[in-house]
Amino acid sequence: MNKPQRDKTTCGRPPKFNEERRPVTVTLPKRILELLAAVDGDRARAIARVTETAVGTDRPEQRRVELLEIGPEQCVLVVGQSEHLRSISWLRLVEIAPARNLLIIPPGTPIETLEIALLDLLENAVIAPGEESMLQELRRLISRLRKANRITKGELIFFATKPTPRPSTAPTA
Repeated sequence: MNKPQRDKTTCGRPPKFNEERRPVTVTLPKRILELLAAVDGDRARAIARVTETAVGTDRPEQRRVELLEIGPEQCVLVVGQSEHLRSISWLRLVEIAPARNLLIIPPGTPIETLEIALLDLLENAVIAPGEESMLQELRRLISRLRKANRITKGELIFFATKPTPRPSTAPTA
């Protein structure tokens, strides 16, 4: 005799999240499990809450393109994650917090070069709507600040994690 099929929408535990979900298995250090328990007694909810906080989706006011004040009348440009920005070979995204990146261009590169690279991306790439709006906002901001002569460049100091070989000083014959 066949058992009747149970309706998955009405039987069992109610879902914890009101969106598409799937089970995952992870192994975490006990210390992390204790920290998660302090966030929420339900491990899945704790992981979701910590992830949303770290990435910034729990703060709708955090924008994907933002001028972050660092001093009197000085800001740095911070952008969210973007695979298309990473596709610009000479541009570096330096993560300063989860999903928050500084844009680093090579020394001597005019800001207009970045503006043109953004225009090329927007014209030639297939971009998801969310990322496209972020790239358009970034291009408009750079253009507006450039035209108002409100962009200056500074230098960041980078340190190598491994020693770089020094050029040989041996005389050549």
